[in-house]
Amino acid sequence: MAKRTTFEQYKDSYENFHFELDEDGILLMRCHSDDGPMIWNADVHNDMADAFADIAGDQDIRVVIHTGTGENYNADWGFLAKGANVDTPAPTMGWAPSVEFMDTLAWFGRQMLNNLLDIDVPMISAINGPCNMHSEVPLLCDVVLASEDTWFDDGPHFPRGMVPGDGQHIMWPAIIGPTRARYFLLTNQRLSAQQAMEWGAVNEVLPKDALLDRAYEIARDIAKRPPMATRFTRRLFTQNLKRTMLDELSHGIALELYAQRQFYPVGGGMGPIQGSWDDTDPFAAQ
Repeated sequence: MAKRTTFEQYKDSYENFHFELDEDGILLMRCHSDDGPMIWNADVHNDMADAFADIAGDQDIRVVIHTGTGENYNADWGFLAKGANVDTPAPTMGWAPSVEFMDTLAWFGRQMLNNLLDIDVPMISAINGPCNMHSEVPLLCDVVLASEDTWFDDGPHFPRGMVPGDGQHIMWPAIIGPTRARYFLLTNQRLSAQQAMEWGAVNEVLPKDALLDRAYEIARDIAKRPPMATRFTRRLFTQNLKRTMLDELSHGIALELYAQRQFYPVGGGMGPIQGSWDDTDPFAAQ
């Protein structure tokens, strides 16, 4: 549950999130690592939950724009060297994180999506490039814009031996339909921005250099409306999603955590498993 916050309280609180608030009450949340493409890791994951809670408690904002930085929105992992090819798996880790560590990660995973849905103003995602980590986050926004070079896949889950239970199992079936979503999640299918738009996951596909301008254009139009109308409209849009999260999010995360008892240490690599999970080297091409 969010508590009352102000922009001044949280604007400089997060290493990986840059915030700007303009005179129209439009809040920009730009994700980054060292002002470049964001490298996803447990700290980013957990901080995003807290950042969404801070935004949810800010009664002065009118619209939120959520975007990334540089060449991708969210398609790099902290397990890889910075700048490494994301298709190249890291070595098998050979160890398993503690149950306590995974339980903490699961708690933040639930809070991340629930806090996002507690944001009481319309949200616009400006997906500025490839997205394959927690793609449900931009899809939970009310308006979804994507650059022409954007693509989606869910390589970090089932293709490398994990259950896609932390939001993907909710949002993709809801948006593109259960048959398409099951195929997408099981086969590591890659959706282009154009195909995602045709399937209803994206509203507009734009040149990269026009993406943020279009987001602000839509945000300024929304911000002209009475504040109570924008807040209550957002509540209408999120009500059913909140119900679904209540029913399915903890269930999905629990299954994901339990299956990780077998996932580690095999699943330490961040690329798809090429062989059987119990091969000597499951990441070796067959």
